[in-house]
Amino acid sequence: MNRQVSMIGLCCALAGQLMSESGSPGPLAQTCGVPPVSAIKGPGRPTPQFPAGEYPVKLPAVSLLGAHNDLPNPYQAGVSWGQLPEGRKWGSTASVTTAPDGTLWVVDRCGASGAGGTTCGGANAGVNPIFQFDASGKVLKSFGAGMFVSPHKLSVDKDANLWLADNGGHQVFKLTQDGKVLLTLGKKGVAGNGLDEFDAPTDVAIGTNGDIFVADGHSGGGTATGNSRIMKFDREGKFLKTWGKKGMGPGEFDVPHTLAMDARGRLFVGDRQNNRIQIFDQNGKFIAQWLQFGRPSGMFIDKNDVIYVADSESRDARTNTGQLGLPQTGYGYNLGAQRGIRIGSAKDGTVRAFIPDPCPYPYAGGSSLAEGVATDSGGNVYGADFLGDVRKFVKK
Repeated sequence: MNRQVSMIGLCCALAGQLMSESGSPGPLAQTCGVPPVSAIKGPGRPTPQFPAGEYPVKLPAVSLLGAHNDLPNPYQAGVSWGQLPEGRKWGSTASVTTAPDGTLWVVDRCGASGAGGTTCGGANAGVNPIFQFDASGKVLKSFGAGMFVSPHKLSVDKDANLWLADNGGHQVFKLTQDGKVLLTLGKKGVAGNGLDEFDAPTDVAIGTNGDIFVADGHSGGGTATGNSRIMKFDREGKFLKTWGKKGMGPGEFDVPHTLAMDARGRLFVGDRQNNRIQIFDQNGKFIAQWLQFGRPSGMFIDKNDVIYVADSESRDARTNTGQLGLPQTGYGYNLGAQRGIRIGSAKDGTVRAFIPDPCPYPYAGGSSLAEGVATDSGGNVYGADFLGDVRKFVKK
């Protein structure tokens, strides 16, 4: 067996540690994002860049920006979770969240793999992307077929309303738990920078007074294009203010990908391409930036101000396929950071635990493990995977 086949086998074996006979994992869930051997072998294609005995590469205890890879993991290996209807498997998902009644909500891209674009169009137009589960993983309801272009993240407010950012359709929706549309922001199919427009919005957070905060947007990571701002509206959808622009300074963003609020009402912004969390008051005043949680694809803050941060993208130019996997823009670059879920305090930024991605480093070019994260009242952690799965992590 050649070295490349061995490396791919190792990837799949390690990813398989997360699997069980439960759940509804999609076809890519165990692959670590590694393409099939046929896609990386052949005339003109490079040979593996890591000789036998030198793969996987060992990551340092602490990344260049201060994200610890050596923290204790108090959780068992993740198991696939969420029993979808017969014949349905998870597509790419960035979102899992807990509702006030203890149920869990997950949205995927209508069973398709990928992000943005029109994953819920064409042959998938009749597929429901939104699911509600009880604690056992049983589906309680599903809906949303034909309503969205490519849904991204979903949140639930204190009144149990659903808020969905459709980054493919450039809109934000407020929904009842039966899928009735209560409010729509943005113009469907129009990507813009006007005060009534979005360019691939990613997430929504709701203040205690009902104010609406939207992370806008997903496009143009590492480049000069695309919106990079927070939009604030009142509870009726009236525009109030916006802050942020493309950049790396305080109050500037590059792919604001996820939002959360702590018990004090501070707004946490996962500024993903800048490999940091930024914290603001609700008027946009900058409070702090945190680099110690890694590259934030998803965040969740529980009622005790414990923060869970999912890093699904950190990588450098090395890949486990022997091919250059880092675009010239430097997208995803976060030297020495292991992917996984970091857990700590939203009060002071202390990071206390880490659920590591079992996929060996160097990673494939795309994402792996959780892009979205949440926890339930029992302390179990749930990860929503871009590669098509929802995993549950139970304390040891």
